[in-house]
Amino acid sequence: MYCAANAAEMGLKAAVAEHGKTLGRKLGITGKGRCNVTNNCDRDTALKNVVRNPRFLYSALSKHSPADVMAYFEKLGVPLKTERGQRVFPVSDRAGDIVSALEQRLKKLNVEIIKGNCTRLLIEDGKCYGAVISGREVRASAVVLATGGFSYPATGSDGSGYALAKQAGHTVVPCQSSLVPMETEERWTARAAGLDLRNISMKLIRGGKTVYEDFGELMFMAYGIGGPTVLSASAHVPAEESGEYSVEIDLKPALSEKQLDSRILRDFSERKGMRFADSLRGLLPAPLAPVIADLSGIPAELRVDEVTKEQRRELGRLLKRLTLHITRLRPVEEAIITRGGISVKEINPNTMESKLCPGLYFAGEIIDCDALTGGFNLQIAFSTAYAAAVAISGI
Repeated sequence: MYCAANAAEMGLKAAVAEHGKTLGRKLGITGKGRCNVTNNCDRDTALKNVVRNPRFLYSALSKHSPADVMAYFEKLGVPLKTERGQRVFPVSDRAGDIVSALEQRLKKLNVEIIKGNCTRLLIEDGKCYGAVISGREVRASAVVLATGGFSYPATGSDGSGYALAKQAGHTVVPCQSSLVPMETEERWTARAAGLDLRNISMKLIRGGKTVYEDFGELMFMAYGIGGPTVLSASAHVPAEESGEYSVEIDLKPALSEKQLDSRILRDFSERKGMRFADSLRGLLPAPLAPVIADLSGIPAELRVDEVTKEQRRELGRLLKRLTLHITRLRPVEEAIITRGGISVKEINPNTMESKLCPGLYFAGEIIDCDALTGGFNLQIAFSTAYAAAVAISGI
């Protein structure tokens, strides 16, 4: 939609082939239905948040930065706001406003919406000159594959674009989940399922070394952990090696171990005679307190004034380094994005045109590029779409 709108603004006759019932279904569910449009940062910061193939995106992000994306949607009448982590959302908190703005723009620019499945690219003498959509041959000077990956197939992002790219001889780097919750060996997470912790710090660890660390929100699930920090961490975990990773959570990052010990000692002093199992409710959220009490190994019936100094300090260490062992990533159907896709070695990074089949271009998640949470993946989509539109228009 973004590519077609920009191409039409540059004077081209454009059409969008849509095999779903409505346009922009996946866009409409992003950011928990609020649409994290982009991240209010500069190009270099955006590139630092790209996990795979950031160098490939240097040109596209230079041509069309987060500031350009923000300016575009505000020009379309969608006021934006910047929240924690520089995440950008519509002021209305409605993803539908972004989708509607693009729909209205396409309508105003007379961009044709062709409903149906694209089953085949029209390729002759090694050049792409159109596509077959539900039996209809649609000829064009250029075709842009912007079909997304495998994640959220119900929205139309079902991986069908990969088969089309293979018709043109392209290599598809094996796809797997990214930005997805993770299952854990520990089953106690079910007792705290639904609890959303804010302002925690976490580390992703492999072989005793920290692979990734973050600060923010984490949610306990029946099967393990999710939330923004975990989703970003998952981008660093190869699915086939997920069992080699663990997550270490600091539930009290604002306090050193010594400060935390003083806080626990003060709480115990104020609760003399109370059962240990009941004493943590002032320190922790209610669903987590009994879990930590059990994990601490301190007898539930022990009175707080009977807890030893070493037991107390061990409790503090548990709160600072609560460890969960990853068993696997959740299925791709639950992933925000797909890792993998069309090999960047086969795409011109300046134009997004295929190096194998002139006239064929790529944009968005179908390319083997992915980033952390925070609006960076939509920014990749918009920047690559714009780069393709510029290249096709010859501007």
